[in-house]
Amino acid sequence: MEAANAPDAADAGKTAEPASGDPASGFTPDVPPPPEPPPPPADPTRPQPDLARTGAALQSLHGRSRGITILAALALLYTLYFAREFLRPIAFALLLNFLFSPLVRALARRRIRPPVGAALVIATLLAVGGLAIYELAVPVQNWAARLPETVRAVQADLAELLRPVERVTRTAEQVESATSSIGGGAQTQVVVRGPSLISRLFGTTQHFVFGVLEVGILLYFLLAAGDLFLQKLMRVLPDPHSQRKAVDIARATESSISTYLVTAALINVAEGVAVAGTMYLLGMPNPLLWGALASVLEFIPYLGAAVMTAILTAAAFTIFDSTAHALLVPTSFLAINVLQANLLNPLLLGHRLALNPVAILVGLAFWFWVWGIPGAFIAVPLLAAFKIVCDHIEALAPIGEFLGPRAEDERRAIVRQMLAPSPRERRTG
Repeated sequence: MEAANAPDAADAGKTAEPASGDPASGFTPDVPPPPEPPPPPADPTRPQPDLARTGAALQSLHGRSRGITILAALALLYTLYFAREFLRPIAFALLLNFLFSPLVRALARRRIRPPVGAALVIATLLAVGGLAIYELAVPVQNWAARLPETVRAVQADLAELLRPVERVTRTAEQVESATSSIGGGAQTQVVVRGPSLISRLFGTTQHFVFGVLEVGILLYFLLAAGDLFLQKLMRVLPDPHSQRKAVDIARATESSISTYLVTAALINVAEGVAVAGTMYLLGMPNPLLWGALASVLEFIPYLGAAVMTAILTAAAFTIFDSTAHALLVPTSFLAINVLQANLLNPLLLGHRLALNPVAILVGLAFWFWVWGIPGAFIAVPLLAAFKIVCDHIEALAPIGEFLGPRAEDERRAIVRQMLAPSPRERRTG
């Protein structure tokens, strides 16, 4: 009996070893994981979150962030206005840096170092500007000496047109004097004279020369530095995506601004040549002065043409006795300007800046109010640079969309929607 039971015991031992999970046997039992313990019951003494109070806190935080954004925008606006003497030369130097940086890099590819290339660019600008000032100084002085006579002649020519207005004004003054005499007592009026028109437009010679020198010095160091600040920005930014975005914004801004300024300068010079030739044919003295003035003022959209028309009208009425001959001068300029705006600009500029006319007018009015005449000159390039930044930053993309023009497919879609019958018309038809 013992011998018969021995194999059974051995078999039992063999079958029991794998069940024990011995690693030497090479068998690992499939044991299910233990069940997760149930969550502890809610403690009634613990305060539960108030969803209504949390939503109100989030709304308050959202409103507070909106208020902070508005305050930051107002602070930026006041900074631009009160720090204009400091910021205007920097803005001019940055725009000129966008314009001439490709030229300095082209010289660098010809083994001319950026400091030397920047010096060549600055020297060329000073030479061209000095030659233009030397050639136009005498005509400007002559017209400045004749300015009082011009004003008197224009006033005499406009007296007939303003006579009804003068009558109304005289009647109102008589009524006011009669009212003040009834009230009794003489009133003393203190008149505070502001700065003259010339000083408002151009400032004093000292400020102008100092501003030009500041722009020239800053422009030289920007051109000589090359891509130094962009490289510094690349090292500061945390991730490659931000670095690529910064490079894209910088290159797109530089390309758009430089292309716009070069093309606009060529168009304005061509218009100035046409204006100078027309003024010569019409008998206007100093035609080169009028051509140069037209080229400069055309950098101000819309407002520059209006100012040039007014100046030519006043000058023509003082030179020519015939009213028809005098009116022919501003009319000829307007004809040239219309051809330039509707033929050359769309052909050469196209949609490079991609700005709509309303945005240009609002930007022009804003920068003229903040920085005066210098702000009006650089309003369009600054607005274009701001739109490029908005197009490359997702949070500012809606602003860039509002600044951009209407696309042709968008125009066609709107026209189709306007011409399509309404659901009510489809049901009745």
